[in-house]
Amino acid sequence: MNRAKLFEIADNWFKTQGWKSFPFQKETWTAFLQGKNGLLNAPTGSGKTYALWIPVVLNYIKQNPDYQNKHKPGLKAIWITPLRALSVEIKQAAERVVNDLDAKMTVGIRSGDTPAGERAKQKDKMPDLLVTTPESLQLLLASKGYEKVFKDCSAIIIDEWHELLGTKRGVQVELALSRLKSITDDMRIWGISATIGNLQQAQEVLLGVKSAALQNSVLIHAHINKKIKILSIIPEKMEAYPWRGHMGLHLIDEVADIIRKSRTTLIFTNVRSACEIWFQRLLEKYPEFAGEMAMHHGSINRDTRLWVEQAIRDEQLKVVVCTSSLDLGVDFAPVETIIQVGGPKGVARFMQRAGRSGHQPGKESVIYFLATYAMELIEASALKKAVADTVVEDRVPYLNSWDVLVQYLNTLAVSDGFFPDEIYKEVKGTFCYQAMTPEHWQWLLNFITKGSQSLQAYDEYKKVDILENGLFKITSRRIAMHHRMQIGTIVGDAVMNVKFLGGSFIGTIEEWFISKLKPGDVFTFAGRKLELFQVKNMQVIVRRADNAKSSKLTSWMGGRLSFSAQMSEMLRQEMYLANTDKLTPELKAMAPVFKRQRKESIVPSADEFLIEMFKSREGFHAIFYPFEGRFVHEALASLLAYRISLLSPISFSLAYNDYGFELLSDQEIDIQGVLDNNLFSAEYVHHDLQHSLNATEMARRKFRDIAVIAGLVFTGYPGQLIKTKHLQSSSQLLFAVFRDYEPDNLLLQQAYRETFEHQLEEGRLILALERIATQNIVVKKCDKPTPFSFPIITDRLREKLSSETLADRIAKMTASFMKNEK
Repeated sequence: MNRAKLFEIADNWFKTQGWKSFPFQKETWTAFLQGKNGLLNAPTGSGKTYALWIPVVLNYIKQNPDYQNKHKPGLKAIWITPLRALSVEIKQAAERVVNDLDAKMTVGIRSGDTPAGERAKQKDKMPDLLVTTPESLQLLLASKGYEKVFKDCSAIIIDEWHELLGTKRGVQVELALSRLKSITDDMRIWGISATIGNLQQAQEVLLGVKSAALQNSVLIHAHINKKIKILSIIPEKMEAYPWRGHMGLHLIDEVADIIRKSRTTLIFTNVRSACEIWFQRLLEKYPEFAGEMAMHHGSINRDTRLWVEQAIRDEQLKVVVCTSSLDLGVDFAPVETIIQVGGPKGVARFMQRAGRSGHQPGKESVIYFLATYAMELIEASALKKAVADTVVEDRVPYLNSWDVLVQYLNTLAVSDGFFPDEIYKEVKGTFCYQAMTPEHWQWLLNFITKGSQSLQAYDEYKKVDILENGLFKITSRRIAMHHRMQIGTIVGDAVMNVKFLGGSFIGTIEEWFISKLKPGDVFTFAGRKLELFQVKNMQVIVRRADNAKSSKLTSWMGGRLSFSAQMSEMLRQEMYLANTDKLTPELKAMAPVFKRQRKESIVPSADEFLIEMFKSREGFHAIFYPFEGRFVHEALASLLAYRISLLSPISFSLAYNDYGFELLSDQEIDIQGVLDNNLFSAEYVHHDLQHSLNATEMARRKFRDIAVIAGLVFTGYPGQLIKTKHLQSSSQLLFAVFRDYEPDNLLLQQAYRETFEHQLEEGRLILALERIATQNIVVKKCDKPTPFSFPIITDRLREKLSSETLADRIAKMTASFMKNEK
């Protein structure tokens, strides 16, 4: 069957749906049928799913002209999704095509949620089209006879590639693809990406450096002008001294008005604790939303999340308060309005969330930006321009993730075993391991067979046997079982199941939070007040406490996001406009803040770097404003504190937010003296960072995750997970052994490298120092805190005070600072 006839089948199907195919969809179909690989860049809600399901089915029809009568069973295509929640929807989209075309193809899902019975059926007979996750694909590679399963697979599609790129899950995908390319006869590899800056690099990571797959590939852009309408919720009265911490709840009435005017509204918060607070406060103040409002985040049980998703589609709900758990792919046509609470810290995340509304080709997306405090209005202003100019962040791919490679080699050894020379060539062709040397490879082989140089005396670290024919294979059933149970790269604090005394499952909570409670304590979780009854076998048993007057709000580790590099740059450009007449509505609204800031200090221009100094009861404050994001400021604050301490013996307390950081001490800094001594020099940054931070302690924490991924420590059996503190102590012992006896250990070196590259963002820090070196440094001696410094100071106070006490303290401070205004 020629291409014209195949396209006619697809076009007719589109007509039956009341649709018309876009040029980018036909371009993708053509490239796929020509046997090409590729990366499709298309906005959310533009029909990218059908751009790749359709050619998979058309290719099957082309190879089987009598497809309506005769069916050739066997796996033909794999669709990888980063979120299990998307699997059902992708399966439904594929089934709609094959059923309407009478193609007799079966569609299945394989993920952590797939029942054991279904997985057993798939072992005997794979579906034609399989929807799975990176982890489940690795588990398939850990199955005996996997080569036979994949042999006739002609396509693998990686959805939301931008979400996987720049993560270790993305590295898992790279390794799986390197194997599948070798064992299949005619494999087409396609990625789908909505929002990403470095598209060409993303394509290279997907297909492999200098590979035949890359040479026979295309990059397809969907030129669809997706309209996004951004509206800032600006308070009537702007505080002159803005502070973080009230989560935007002072604008709850405005939010309620928006909800009433829309069919369905999604309220996005950046963290789960904010999600819980907004849900509670809306329900308390507007009880009429009861029954029409729900909550959705990753710690709520799966059945509840699925019910919420379906209820949105069926328009049973008017409002859902959620986190990034609803960022990706799920198609909610009825959603009319999005409200973003607080700065999303990145353009891509903001656009992804905006795309949840008007999630259909040609529809306008509407998103409201609710600044939780005045300074975030600058972010709102910057985001408007970024969306208009389609400025999107790059995703930086990982290099030399030895822990993921160790896990992968054990995966191959668990199934049918592997020959090192063959796998070396495949792995070397990936982006992540392109710089791997034969010496690195030999170290890795020694590590999995002998347990590395310093662990050779312990049999438990000798996992892989070398058979007579040179095959590397795991022969121990216990080691094989432990490995299969631990496949994956997502490592977090141990989570505990929360269950009612009667047995029904509510969701999961991190161990560190529960460890601070005692039986009888009441906490709010998943929209309910719960009383802790007991903790047993890593399960949290609770009962309802609806009438309790007070309760602790559940919180999670890793709550705060930081600015991306692009977002920081745009924020600075927006800030510099405050001194011009090119004011956006958001900057105009901030007039009281800027007026007060200029009274006490300055609003810096593009060629200025501001340092403010003042004295208070707490001591001497020095505040620096790089506008580079929280993580860079954390490292920069430590670096400068260390450099100053070399010149005079001063110890500091550090505080930081996304806009700047504070050095607080009991004696005044000779600021001119330290500036004259190259305080902001970009030289010796790595050396100074190692000494300024407890880099060894940070690397030790990073090593825990690496040790889990590499299988050095076992996290436990289902329902019998090993406590975090025990995991920590096991990994710390290994870290100390490697540091003292084997400093060239690749996993130890990786822990330090990831600490500097990913956690401290050393590269961005050096660029920030180089930029500051070109600016005029303006030191302002102030009488009192300024509006710019106020959020940093109050952030530090929050560590010591409850939210009510903090609010009272801040009200008094603001009144004191403002009393001489007239």
